[in-house]
Amino acid sequence: MRLAPVRVAPSSVLALAVSVLPAQADAQAGARAGARAGAREQAQEPGREYTYRQIDGRSLSAFVFLPATAESRDPRSAVLLFHGGGWSAGSPEWTFDAARRFASLGMVAISVEYRLSVDGLTPIDALDDVCAALAWAHENTSKLGIHEARIAAYGVSAGAHLAATTATVGCAGRGAGGDSRPDALLLWSPALDVTIDGWFRRLLRDRAVAIDYSPAQHVGLSTPPTSIVIGEEDTLTPLAGAERFCTRLVQRGQRCELHVYEGLGHLLTRNLANQESDFDPDPEARADGIAQHERFLVELGFIQSS
Repeated sequence: MRLAPVRVAPSSVLALAVSVLPAQADAQAGARAGARAGAREQAQEPGREYTYRQIDGRSLSAFVFLPATAESRDPRSAVLLFHGGGWSAGSPEWTFDAARRFASLGMVAISVEYRLSVDGLTPIDALDDVCAALAWAHENTSKLGIHEARIAAYGVSAGAHLAATTATVGCAGRGAGGDSRPDALLLWSPALDVTIDGWFRRLLRDRAVAIDYSPAQHVGLSTPPTSIVIGEEDTLTPLAGAERFCTRLVQRGQRCELHVYEGLGHLLTRNLANQESDFDPDPEARADGIAQHERFLVELGFIQSS
């Protein structure tokens, strides 16, 4: 049974009538889940490919999906999409279907490649890339037909952590182009409190402490409106972190919506016995989560009601 979504307005107090499982984020679980977690929305054809950053002899790509009404001269809202995969696996192709969905709503959708935490790299390097992608989008608003004040970030699992970190810890001194931040966050099964995530701490390789890169601990007045979709029984990116993030955002007078789905795990899987692979997303909950994100964008003025 699915729990009706809980909407949190700036003046409200966050309250959820659910029981939360203890946080579980050991390194082995993270390693196995990382190779598969992250909304594998594979698609047949990519959008137009651009290089948004070159670093250490490597080119990083942004795949741009334009809406069908691309001939319009009016600036359009945009969304940058960041895949999951436990910071150590995944590719932008995993978000291509979601990008097409956003493009069908009239947005410029940009699926972003970022460096994975392998061969000595860490999530800090990925965050630098994500910040660079946001800066690139801002620098190319005219070329891509983007409204400079309506750039959202969509992330799944580890990708949601990176998106939320740009909006909390911030991008000052990272990537290029100053402190570029998204104007709205759309988060799916997000890792928002990585202080309790043993896998994340291991991936940092002693370059930093986890709390310095934990969105829930850095919510501020500049953190934008946020919509979160998460399973009540998620043991990889536990509900407690999302609750903590949303509560602090509401306390600062900002809008945060937390949509919790009863009896479902990571990525809204029905397979609670194995949330690291063999995902079985509940179709009704998934459709509702997508609808909640779209309604959120309508209410923010990013898209028109269909």
